[in-house]
Amino acid sequence: MTPKLAVNSTPPARRLRAVGPNYKWIALINTTLGALMASIDASIVLIALPAIFRGIGINPLSQGESGYFLWILLGYMVVTATLLVTFGRISDMFGRVRLYNLGFAIFTIGSTLLAFTPGTGNTGALELICFRIVQGIGAGFLFSNSAAILTDAFPPDQRGRALGINQIAAIAGQFLGLILGGILAAINWRLVFLVSVPVGLIGTIWAYAMLRETATIQAHQRIDWLGNITFAAGLTTFLLGITYGIEPYGSAPTGWGNPLVQGLILVGIILLGLFIWIEMHVADPMFRLELFKIRMFTAGNIAGFLAALARGGLQFMLIIWLQGIWLPLHGYSFEQTPLWAGIYMVPLLVGFVLMGPISGYLSDRFGARAFSTIGMVVQGVGFIGLTFLPANFPYPVFGGLIFLLGCGSGLFASPNTSAIMSSVPAAQRGVSSGMRATFQNGASLVSIGVFFSIVTAGLAASLPTTLYAGLTANGVPTSTATQIAHLPPTAALFGAFLGYNPVSQLVPPAVLQQIPAINQQVLLGHSFFPNLISDPFMVGLHAVFYVSAGLCLIAAIASFLRGQRAVLAPATGFAAPDQAGSASQPAVGTKAEE
Repeated sequence: MTPKLAVNSTPPARRLRAVGPNYKWIALINTTLGALMASIDASIVLIALPAIFRGIGINPLSQGESGYFLWILLGYMVVTATLLVTFGRISDMFGRVRLYNLGFAIFTIGSTLLAFTPGTGNTGALELICFRIVQGIGAGFLFSNSAAILTDAFPPDQRGRALGINQIAAIAGQFLGLILGGILAAINWRLVFLVSVPVGLIGTIWAYAMLRETATIQAHQRIDWLGNITFAAGLTTFLLGITYGIEPYGSAPTGWGNPLVQGLILVGIILLGLFIWIEMHVADPMFRLELFKIRMFTAGNIAGFLAALARGGLQFMLIIWLQGIWLPLHGYSFEQTPLWAGIYMVPLLVGFVLMGPISGYLSDRFGARAFSTIGMVVQGVGFIGLTFLPANFPYPVFGGLIFLLGCGSGLFASPNTSAIMSSVPAAQRGVSSGMRATFQNGASLVSIGVFFSIVTAGLAASLPTTLYAGLTANGVPTSTATQIAHLPPTAALFGAFLGYNPVSQLVPPAVLQQIPAINQQVLLGHSFFPNLISDPFMVGLHAVFYVSAGLCLIAAIASFLRGQRAVLAPATGFAAPDQAGSASQPAVGTKAEE
């Protein structure tokens, strides 16, 4: 009797199971969900901040409390930006899917902690900041790996489409967060954070069960501790300096003259310079600087950096314009303006959602150069168009111009991302994705700091005179009016941004009670502050738009100089295998068609 051969019926480990033909769509849906969730939480607090501060019992405009406002608003972005490259490199070493899953779990934990923040007052504010940092760490893993996972999963002729959808989710989330934050904050501020918990739980479980590591992970790689530490410390220090540069210093309207701010920026630059030196001399660097020898990679990142620098502060400036001037002049109370500002900015989102998939699909066929270049030109035209609008603009014209900005951004984003990610070897996709995202996130933070400072400088030049005249004309005592007129305009801008009537925050309640009722109605009405601030505000805002238009023009030139598309092997449509053994992308050093 012939003995039966033993059959091993044990299924292979989950991470070793082969992927099916539909795996790329699973990867696309899951990474798009992660990008959408992380980007929503980057902006959802913008509109919900007044409700959050009321919930924990803090007035963010009180003396000594503005630091909490800045950190809850920008801390998430600072943490995410500084960790992207490090997380991308670690993911290349230990597995992109594994670290992406970890990011989903960390993000969900952070959201849960935020939703059930126990403290109030300053303690509650510190808890919120710490939990937002936890969220930012999770978002760093999500952002640094989603593009790399998609690039691994999709062939070159479909990457533009896939990355376009992913980019749409990331950008759309920023605008959806504005609307969602306004709606949920009106019910309960904790819902602003709780809404991410079920999505995070589903995404974490689904990612663990369905995503597979399709990239080849090289063995015997070592962590570049010095490179990681100097990069994270340098970028964090630099961005902290930019963030604190927004706050007033002494009698100055901004903090750029503050020795602390100057020291942080200088130390940050020195540490980043040291990072570059280390990467040129270490055996196994965190980021291989020779990737910048790839023309398409370098040109794409320069264009992406300039594009983010041009539009990063745009959302911030447009919200202040809407909330501080336009909406009150059209009868909206200051308390209602945060929600309606998000609603009136929907054309920007529509333009992006409309053009993103189209440009991604077409760039797969015809290359990235034409679409990314035209996108930047269109966006620059939109910025120039905004300079012709008065403070109290006709909305159809405003809506059409921000729709144009959205179309330009949509034309640019997915082709540029696809070109960057397709130009690097498979073994470097994680860190390359992290570097790309770092350029964009870091540029957005710099843009907010610089643009806010330009607008503040314009206000500081003429607002004291007009504010003093307006207050005294309505019964405010001369001594009080003089004191208020010489306060930094930052408080007024923050007040408008948070949905407070700035005048009610600037004029002491005891003084208001002594003023005749008719003058109180004027001071606290819908039109006094907008009419007071509109002229000096528009001077600074127009300067910001001109700067953005110039940056878009330079970005268009960088996009054009990238070349048309990577040269692929004619037989298979894929490049020759790179050092990691992958044949699914152009090799390093591949020249672009001229």
